[in-house]
Amino acid sequence: MPGTLLTEAEIDELLAAHLAWARDGDRLRRTYEFGSFVAAFGFMSSVALIAENLFHHPEWRNSYGTVEIAITDHDAGGISTNDRAFIEKVDGLD
Repeated sequence: MPGTLLTEAEIDELLAAHLAWARDGDRLRRTYEFGSFVAAFGFMSSVALIAENLFHHPEWRNSYGTVEIAITDHDAGGISTNDRAFIEKVDGLD
């Protein structure tokens, strides 16, 4: 189900609370660094469970110990409440 689009002020507030995330047009991005492929893959498995639970799936890429995540709400047409929920839960894994 599409979320409700966030206002510019709400996006700014979200980014202020989650400093490692950055805006890239209609997406929010973050790069995570881990000491090994196994640690990165374990993190990705945890994120996959969050994404499935929220039914809101990221665009992502993994290279050894690096995981790059981009999130947007395609159904809503931009950054939405679904993205905020995703970021809050994923950042809770740190």
